[in-house]
Amino acid sequence: ITRISLPSAAERRTSFDGPDTWWPTPEPAHRINQIYLEPILFAAASAAANITIHNECELIDAKQDENGVSATVRDLTGGTTTTIRAQYLVGCDGGRSPVRNLIGGKLVGDAIVQRAQSTYIRAPKLLSLIPGRPGWMNLSLNPRRSGNTIAIDGKETWLIHNYLYEHETDFDAIDRDTSIRTILGVGNDFEYEVISNEDWIGRRLVADKFRDRRIFVCGDSAHLWVPYAGYGMNAGIADAMNLSWLLAAALAGWASPAILDAYWAERGPITEQVSHFAMNHALGAIRHRREVPPAVEAPGEEGRRARAEFGKAVYDLNVRQYCAGGLNFGYFYDRSPIIHYDGETAPAYTIDTFTSSTVPGCRLPHFWFANARSIYDALGMG
Repeated sequence: ITRISLPSAAERRTSFDGPDTWWPTPEPAHRINQIYLEPILFAAASAAANITIHNECELIDAKQDENGVSATVRDLTGGTTTTIRAQYLVGCDGGRSPVRNLIGGKLVGDAIVQRAQSTYIRAPKLLSLIPGRPGWMNLSLNPRRSGNTIAIDGKETWLIHNYLYEHETDFDAIDRDTSIRTILGVGNDFEYEVISNEDWIGRRLVADKFRDRRIFVCGDSAHLWVPYAGYGMNAGIADAMNLSWLLAAALAGWASPAILDAYWAERGPITEQVSHFAMNHALGAIRHRREVPPAVEAPGEEGRRARAEFGKAVYDLNVRQYCAGGLNFGYFYDRSPIIHYDGETAPAYTIDTFTSSTVPGCRLPHFWFANARSIYDALGMG
């Protein structure tokens, strides 16, 4: 009933036909599934001389003093424990974060926004059933069951999200196979293999603190919300980039350790705002699933009109999710102890619109130099 057309990876540098091709950045959007990205990051980290990776370990305890942190780590394969001494500890250890618990952080917000069943499948014949040009994600909306289908390898592996209705609170009461077939629009003769599955609850929760002296939290350890359009992953990466720059400044000695106060002052308010963006989109999607027109599958003029009207509503909601220029580029830091403010007001932070600004705390406006070099490449590493 609708399609959000975005340039492929091969078209990104040359296409200007799409709702996100205006983005003010030298690096256009790229989409890569986590199962392919993680090995690349792991290989890069493993090759770095100043990084030591300990796999299959868990943090047992951590104690800090004025000079550093002592972390007790247990090897899950052999059971041995090791004490690691460091100047700082950063917990990027997920929603159940032991590090967040160590610093006394509490998650605050909305405990339940929606429930979903996710199933990772292998279905080699599914691609041939998709009409027209395949998309990296297909959204299914019908009066019986709604969800989406994400192409993982572009050929035979897929991730199916089945979004439960508000009255469906018992995961075990939902027939997973029937739901998958309804979302895919296939009969009982369609064959697929379940690789893995998970039931999960979408939340809107932000920790009331991201730091206790020398111990910090980033990513899902600091905030949890419905994972629409990568908001959670991208916010977590932004946390890590922000904190790593501040830590590097303190460790290298070109800034006082007081610079670390900027982490909470900058990232705390932004994560709270983004959590509401994600939840509001989730509530809009829930409303669409609840209000699918009965005539959406009807033949004739009645069905055509229902699909056109509903399709426009679905497009308008979801183009804001997948082409969130304001979300990505429009946030600003207005409470930072390391920014000198001049009394000017930054443009409003919205999910879809972005206005370039030179107000302190905003993103430096992007432009190209005559030699095709981006202004960001001229800023240096500091």
